[in-house]
Amino acid sequence: MSTPTARTERGTHRRLREEVAALHGHLVRYQLVTWTAGNISARVPGEDLFVIKASGVDYESLDWRGVVVCDLDGNLVDGEHSPSSDTAAHAHVYRSRPDVGGQVHTHSPYATAWAARGEPIPCVLTAMADEFGGPIPVGPFAIIGDDSIGRGVVATLEGSRSTAVLMQNHGVFTVGEDARAAVKTAVMTEDVARTVHLARQHGEPLPIPQDAVDRLYNRYQNVYGQR
Repeated sequence: MSTPTARTERGTHRRLREEVAALHGHLVRYQLVTWTAGNISARVPGEDLFVIKASGVDYESLDWRGVVVCDLDGNLVDGEHSPSSDTAAHAHVYRSRPDVGGQVHTHSPYATAWAARGEPIPCVLTAMADEFGGPIPVGPFAIIGDDSIGRGVVATLEGSRSTAVLMQNHGVFTVGEDARAAVKTAVMTEDVARTVHLARQHGEPLPIPQDAVDRLYNRYQNVYGQR
């Protein structure tokens, strides 16, 4: 559990803070957030620190000063603003998953509608097989403020190829090797949530056979794009 610490601005890790501040523009561009909700964080390479959007900072005015530095217990290390209310959740994920270098949280409307029903998004699109390697799972209901959400994210993603989880009654949490990868996953999560929702208005979508899902996932993760 984090404890209050003095707010100072020494400008540490400014380049990473600038990158994370700029990435928030994608959340607005793809209509994944409303008002000041949502956040992006990134692990500081080689240090037990991460940077995260400060609480309640407006996206239009967000710059590096609106992204603060915290330790892996969620304590503020550098910055004049209070960290996001999701900081404890992000900290728990970083402590538990050394492979995670970035995280995103949104309340994007279509994906959050699935979360409100407590329903996983079934793997009925090749784009889902490519990106997620199966369905997007649902995590347990948890109250914001401590690491309960982070524990739910970690437990739900264990044994899953998905890098996104729908936290019941809450919203979307995504992880990636860095913050940009987690942002891409958040964008893709909303895109497939919308498409599958539209498909269900006309009947039950057709599942993709597991062997095809496996082949699609392997191709996209290991062959697709420039290597």
